[in-house]
Amino acid sequence: MNLSKIATTLLGAALVFGTAVLAGEVNKGTLNVEEKLNVQGKSLDPGSYKLEWTGAGPSVQVTVTQGKQTVATFPAQVTEQTNKNAANAYGTAPQADGSKELTAIYIGGKHTVLQVGEAAAGNGQSATPSAK
Repeated sequence: MNLSKIATTLLGAALVFGTAVLAGEVNKGTLNVEEKLNVQGKSLDPGSYKLEWTGAGPSVQVTVTQGKQTVATFPAQVTEQTNKNAANAYGTAPQADGSKELTAIYIGGKHTVLQVGEAAAGNGQSATPSAK
């Protein structure tokens, strides 16, 4: 009987751990920025960034890091597309001062789109493929 309880406990722990690992993979991505962008008042210079988003439901909090430094944190809406994104990409909108505002992040190989700021409310955007 003790062996059965131990086996059940180990199996349960393995399932919980496995689910946590998969959930972690789903909520991470990369962003390769080709031009200077603004996002919620923060500036992103050209370069490679890591993304992580947390939250329940479609509303999430996105953290952008470069190396070990957090560059920006902002709210976004997660939406799912019918087709998988071919590659990591992002959408921008021109601003009155000539700068570009980040409006969407497309996660390569997944159906996931992170809608940023006003884009989350359904405003138009242009998709710009990111650098590899």
